[in-house]
Amino acid sequence: MASRLSAEGLSLSGALPVFTQSAALCYRIKCGAPEILLITTRRAQRWIIPKGWLINGLSAPETAAREAWEEAGVLGKCGTESLGRFAYVKKRSNNASALCLVDVFPLFVQQMETRFPEAGKRRRKWHSPEKASAKVSSPELAALLDGFGGHSH
Repeated sequence: MASRLSAEGLSLSGALPVFTQSAALCYRIKCGAPEILLITTRRAQRWIIPKGWLINGLSAPETAAREAWEEAGVLGKCGTESLGRFAYVKKRSNNASALCLVDVFPLFVQQMETRFPEAGKRRRKWHSPEKASAKVSSPELAALLDGFGGHSH
């Protein structure tokens, strides 16, 4: 289901404006098994992965890597192939909602900094793919996280 989501098709339905975002699935290998880094949202403190609006002049994977730095303080190698896509409804400041389609790119974490743009506004924590999957609210993102352990990176 997640792979068939398209901004064009959904915006034609006219229900909500549709925007594309880019996200980084930040991971490391510990004792031979992958661990996924989750961060909290700034307001609700829900667990998510770093994501944001596409940045002019940057590709979707480059945007994902920038968001990982700004929101989680991680630096690493970002893959160029999307792992998949998930959708969520974003409440915006003008009270209008929008549907966001988020392309997820794997980012192998090589460095974690304590000082980064959104330090102090978010928490970050490493989890197994299964535990990370149970902590996020989007079923599509949960499925991506849960299946991550089976990928070869």
